[in-house]
Amino acid sequence: MPSFTGRTALVTGAGRGIGRATALALAGAGADLVLLARSDGQLSAVADEVRERGRTSTTVVADLSTVDGISRARRTLSAVGGIDIVINNAATITPMGPSTSVETDDVVAALILNVAAVSAINSALLPPMLAQGWGRIVNVSSGLAGRPASFVGGNAYVTTKAGLEAHTLNLAAEIEQPGVTANVYRPGIVDTSMQAWIREQDPQGIGEALHGQFVTYYEQGSLITPEASADALLRHLSTSGTGEIWTVASAPETAGSAPIRP
Repeated sequence: MPSFTGRTALVTGAGRGIGRATALALAGAGADLVLLARSDGQLSAVADEVRERGRTSTTVVADLSTVDGISRARRTLSAVGGIDIVINNAATITPMGPSTSVETDDVVAALILNVAAVSAINSALLPPMLAQGWGRIVNVSSGLAGRPASFVGGNAYVTTKAGLEAHTLNLAAEIEQPGVTANVYRPGIVDTSMQAWIREQDPQGIGEALHGQFVTYYEQGSLITPEASADALLRHLSTSGTGEIWTVASAPETAGSAPIRP
């Protein structure tokens, strides 16, 4: 596992799932953490786990699905300072269902959380990275961004993830400071509460084909653990590539590691 001793990492959506696993993996690799999510209780629990690994943590409670929430988060993060690594993981998969039935306000909220919040955080934290000549920005996307027609009933999600990837690759092209990178990470099909939530939905509401797709993932054992996905992300993070789309299965091999198959 790579070492990030002396670095401070921000993880959004850090209270559970991939975000929690990534934060703990970074702590295990020597990084101090800034943890951001909407749930204070979940953040506090993860902060305790970070400290158990001998690292410090700062918690930031913020709702990144609103413009006001983003503005407050930007001010808080700028005041914290010293952030070397940014993992933009917070996202929503809703609204789901036929495009003719979703509410415009829900689509706007998804665009704000999945794209606008990421852009705002990156723009706030990039200047110090450029000044010090080292930084890592990783925006967590989905393999569905590369095959949007396969996710009928999830138009808002695939639209926002495609936009997120465009933002990332354009940002990487804009950055001219060697040592500062921006990349996309597609984490694989991960066993998270989001997956469980979709399986619990009424098939009539979100579409039988879409619901069946997620049930099949679960029944066929296609899901990987958040920890496996986080491990692959950290192995990518140790490289100097920029403007790339990383996948869980393409993570560089390190001593003692085994390939991960989503």
